[in-house]
Amino acid sequence: MQTVLGANGQIAVELARELDREYGADVRLVSRNPRRVNDSDTLARADLLDARQTAAAVDGSSIVYFTAGLPANTKLWEQQFPTMLQNALDAARTAGAKFAYFDNTYMYPQDDRLQTEQTPFEPVGPKGRVRAAMASMVLDEMARGEIPVLIGRAPEFYGPGRTQSITNTLIIDRLKAGKKPRVPVRDDRLRTLIWTPDASRALAVLGNTPDAYGQTWHLPVDEDRPTYREFVTTASETFGRDGGYTVTPRWALTAAGVVSAQVRELRELLPRYAHDNRFDSSAFRTRFPEFDVTTYRAGLDAIRREATT
Repeated sequence: MQTVLGANGQIAVELARELDREYGADVRLVSRNPRRVNDSDTLARADLLDARQTAAAVDGSSIVYFTAGLPANTKLWEQQFPTMLQNALDAARTAGAKFAYFDNTYMYPQDDRLQTEQTPFEPVGPKGRVRAAMASMVLDEMARGEIPVLIGRAPEFYGPGRTQSITNTLIIDRLKAGKKPRVPVRDDRLRTLIWTPDASRALAVLGNTPDAYGQTWHLPVDEDRPTYREFVTTASETFGRDGGYTVTPRWALTAAGVVSAQVRELRELLPRYAHDNRFDSSAFRTRFPEFDVTTYRAGLDAIRREATT
């Protein structure tokens, strides 16, 4: 039994699909209100803040994937995320299950340096500090050695379905709605984005590869690394738009946070948009050379097709 904690999110949905399609796994989906992705999925209702419910949901699992998310609310992150993760780790240890943790890059420095699996944690804001603490919890469990543990880390998302990211919200969703895209901070800095189905497929590969455990992996990305100017140009061409866009400077986004809670919650991420973002996934590509990474153009074309069906 391979169990996905945090069902219903985009990563979890694609992960469940991949586990069924490529590995023929018995998949258990766990959340407060889980929904089937595959006809054969087993559903388990559980609040990950409750240790007993989490343990019951994980019982009998061979692999546990932690893909749980929370709204972009700092207080929720501080109060709930570490407890959810600790309950999941404890449950996996009790069940004797392998543990695959899906992570992001909020804890990394928001500067120009190349991001590798050895990049030190230098979080800028409270959400980054929460994610640094959570990653450290998983690394401690890995060092404990009682169960096999791995981390799959992804940069900013773009993708189909209900993918949530700044790039989807400000560029892709606006193009789909016939509106002019908005670029945060600067349009001339290199960006690394991960196609969400690739992130889920890669996590499934790692979870089902015994020698992948005991380390952190950067999940695979298109190494093209366009600037936002180039990304918007490609996206506009894909959606048949004129290519126009607006760059929203950091001061304007900071000011908008005074009246918008949603923008205010994202302000700690703004420094990274002033720098090149170079996320290196060469270790994964070397270990799994057969993994087919989706190009930006192919990903955007898939989103366009989805939007027209």
